[in-house]
Amino acid sequence: MTNYVELQNQYEFDVYPKRDVVITKGKNAVLWDDKGNAYIDCVAGIGVANVGHANDYVVKAISEQAAKLITCPGIFYNDTKALLLKKLIDITPANLTRAFLCNSGTEAMEAAIKFTRFTTKRTNFISAMKGFHGRTYGALSATFKPEYREQFEPLVPGFSFVPYNNFEKLAEEVDDNTAGIILEPVQGEGGINIGDKEYFKAVRKLCNDKGIILIIDEIQTGFCRTGKFFATEHLGIEPDILTIAKSIAGGFPMGAAVCSDKISLPLGKHGSTFGGNPLACAASLAAIQFMQDNKLAEAAEDKGKYFADKLIKIESPVIRSIRNLGLMIGIELKTKVQPYLIELMKKGVLALPAGKTVIRLLPPLTVEYGQLDTVAEVLKEVLKADIQ
Repeated sequence: MTNYVELQNQYEFDVYPKRDVVITKGKNAVLWDDKGNAYIDCVAGIGVANVGHANDYVVKAISEQAAKLITCPGIFYNDTKALLLKKLIDITPANLTRAFLCNSGTEAMEAAIKFTRFTTKRTNFISAMKGFHGRTYGALSATFKPEYREQFEPLVPGFSFVPYNNFEKLAEEVDDNTAGIILEPVQGEGGINIGDKEYFKAVRKLCNDKGIILIIDEIQTGFCRTGKFFATEHLGIEPDILTIAKSIAGGFPMGAAVCSDKISLPLGKHGSTFGGNPLACAASLAAIQFMQDNKLAEAAEDKGKYFADKLIKIESPVIRSIRNLGLMIGIELKTKVQPYLIELMKKGVLALPAGKTVIRLLPPLTVEYGQLDTVAEVLKEVLKADIQ
């Protein structure tokens, strides 16, 4: 029998700490390992599999597109790409009119940073403490966590950080060279910290008054995760640039920076060999259609409320608080989460950390109510006592 762990350990230039499990198959909200063990998946590829694993719409679309055309560079027009661009403009906030297609969330952020600097002819950006926007140099410069940054400095100059949901501190940081403000509606990696509506409205007004580009990062919150198609709908604002990725294409790698008419960039100043390739566009069209046909935003809202009600009833000495918006859930503990994540996996539930003390739960939005009941029961069992 092939030892996949040994093979991967031998040949991979690894950048992730690994859990001792080999995932080989998935369907909807269930994953299986190479030994046939099943797990209820509350990781979803780190918020990627909103439409569930091996979604029938997406599988069919990829198969049909692969038999027709896989790649097409940006120097040519393409039928599938054209249809997706229209679909993205139809579903994103009304002021957004054009989309740049790329391959990931961090690429979307890189594009947003470049587009903003060119448009404003300014250099500086403000983002939030505990915010996460990616690991490439521009996106990393906008990311707060010192552990991600410090051994790769100097990063891109001109980035500063202010407390999340604190408008006074943000306004104090603005100056005549502020090009953009970068915020997440819900800080995912930072601990499931939920944005305040009045704060975001004040930031939007400040950007309007000062000619600053407002970049909203919905890479994790987008595509129905929070109970709306995009979390900006909860906040009542429209960004100048919306960055999206993760679940945009049902698990296929893709990202986009969706822009308002404020944003300008001449031809030839940016590009992507694989961005907007027909295969990714077909997968995205299928995933979005599935979300619309199955009303996944409403499902996420209903299931999120149901699940949160179950979790709030758990009596545990280690739980500090529970936060959620739709099916984006954080359980903050009074201690480190890693041992609890391992115990959850042993009992058939896969979950994520969000920082050192928050359990992050991002199940596919197609998860069944009975599966949510099971996850709640396993969490109750695992969190009943301090296992440190």
